[in-house]
Amino acid sequence: MALTITGTNTLQLLSIINRTQAKQTNLLTQLTTGSRINTGKDDPAGLIALESFNAELTAVNAAIDSNQRTNAQLATAEGGFTEISSLLTQIESLVAASTNAGAISGAEIAANQAQIDTAIQSVDRIIRTTQFNGKRLLDGSLSINTTGVDSTKIDNLRVYSRSQSTTAATITATITASAQAASAAFAVGGSLTNVNTSGTTSLSITGTLGNATVSLASGLTSAGIITAINEATGQTGVTAAVDSNGIELNTTGAGTDEFISIDVLSGGVLKAQGAGTTSSVIETTNSLGVDAAVTVNGQTVNVDGLDVSFTSNGVSFAYSLDADYGFGRVANRSNTDTFSIAASGGATFQIGTDQNTRQTLGINGLYSHALGGGDSGGFLSDIVGGGAADLNTDVGTALKVIKKAITDVATERGRLGAFQKFTVETSINSLETTKTNLTAVKSLIGDTDFAQATAELNQQSVLLSSGISLLGLANQQAAQILSLLG
Repeated sequence: MALTITGTNTLQLLSIINRTQAKQTNLLTQLTTGSRINTGKDDPAGLIALESFNAELTAVNAAIDSNQRTNAQLATAEGGFTEISSLLTQIESLVAASTNAGAISGAEIAANQAQIDTAIQSVDRIIRTTQFNGKRLLDGSLSINTTGVDSTKIDNLRVYSRSQSTTAATITATITASAQAASAAFAVGGSLTNVNTSGTTSLSITGTLGNATVSLASGLTSAGIITAINEATGQTGVTAAVDSNGIELNTTGAGTDEFISIDVLSGGVLKAQGAGTTSSVIETTNSLGVDAAVTVNGQTVNVDGLDVSFTSNGVSFAYSLDADYGFGRVANRSNTDTFSIAASGGATFQIGTDQNTRQTLGINGLYSHALGGGDSGGFLSDIVGGGAADLNTDVGTALKVIKKAITDVATERGRLGAFQKFTVETSINSLETTKTNLTAVKSLIGDTDFAQATAELNQQSVLLSSGISLLGLANQQAAQILSLLG
């Protein structure tokens, strides 16, 4: 090879050293940042995938935070429900004790009424003050809006959820059969329009509210028999009245939950006045009422007495048929009612990562004037002192009202609890799993493999040292050529 002064070897070595140094710098950056892709040139395809996964992970993290906040809000509502349920249970106990008027004094009933009034005030206070992030949860401010509801047909409409449609949902409800009370004839045989008891009769009458023993003195007329049975209505939920065949017993409410049972403990013989005809009290076992039959938008729905429940296509609601509409059936009144569920109101929650995973719940007002209704005969506010169904005025209705109020709160509480358990918490669990998998694939694509990078760094360090040493030898060769001139 000819000896020249052109430093070809030096230039080649410098190029190699620069490339080695660049690789070393890139490896140092990866080891310092922990990321394999720090610029677009590091891995263009990998960068595109990484940014896509980053966007997904950001959405998942936001959805998890949103669901956790929703969970906390619903837990706050649950705390209010717990206290209200406890108060209502205590009220029920006080009302039930007061139905036994023959065994407790007027002073005790007055004391029970005072406790009931205080408890109802506490119910309303809890509803008014249960808040989350400045929003009241139980006062009806988060209820779903409705329009066109005829209050002469429908009581206490509660919308639990609505679809995400931007238009109102039209609801057409039709009664196809009226609700019926449980009914039983009191006696059989002879003419019973005007009778006397023949000897003392003792009866055990059981109805929806409970049981009472009714004693009928000898010679008691039909009117006296009816009075004696009706005096125990507060304990039994059973009333007596004269009909075309004599005396008939009916429950105060309607539906298959209503029943009448009559057991003759002693006596039981009746004698028609002015004639020798005798008859006997009928022993009856669980004579049941009949639920109303209702269709909503052509779909047969669940009805419990006068209480209607409907769920379809994201819309869920319940209401009570007015007694005159679904049970008494005022003459010439249409059996169809139409109303609308507006595309507004309620509490809308983001469940997943896109707009199609939003759900709107209605959290209905639970003030004492809204609890009860239907065939219970009144609302919780009616059983306070001086109300239409207080302990001194109508203790039987008071007992039905408090039972219905407990059911109303339990239904609302169960709806929110189901949403919390089966929607919010399952969404959190699913999103956490998604987050774990996205983080894993991000790490696979973008994270530095420290073992591999360290090994490559050591290799590049050796190469850089070797290149620098060889560059020194190349420089010595140029110096030796110049020495020939001397």
